[in-house]
Amino acid sequence: MTWRPDLTVAAVVQRNDRFLIVEEHIKGALVFNQPAGHVEDGESIVDAVVRETLEETAWQFVPRHLLGLYLWRNPANGYSVLRVAIAGDVTTHDGARRLDRGIVAAHWLARPALLAQASRLRSPLVLRCIDDYLAGVRHPLSALTYLAAQPLTASA
Repeated sequence: MTWRPDLTVAAVVQRNDRFLIVEEHIKGALVFNQPAGHVEDGESIVDAVVRETLEETAWQFVPRHLLGLYLWRNPANGYSVLRVAIAGDVTTHDGARRLDRGIVAAHWLARPALLAQASRLRSPLVLRCIDDYLAGVRHPLSALTYLAAQPLTASA
């Protein structure tokens, strides 16, 4: 049997003491998550996190650092996720933009407010990414390399 975790991205954005969080409907539940989603075929990881943040929050995301790679197996269904978390800033907000299907709202929430509603977090990845960010974890974005499809050539 081949094991393939879902490749996802997540944006970690802090303003003052608050983090950009989406409230979304997932399988009948209303949960909190970072702006996050799947990497599409032919898309770089950095492009995916910029796109997902815009689609889910209407904020333009500027990636600054790789926060980390997080592999998590959901005990409820056995599916695994490989999350690439990227820390950055947001610049402009398009209040007229329609948010992705399932997204109720984007919020700026402090860690204690999220902790108080831990049962509503989509996964333990939400707090883990925030905690790593608050601990000062940062890696260069250059650690992420995207090679567009190119024919192989023999080198001299």
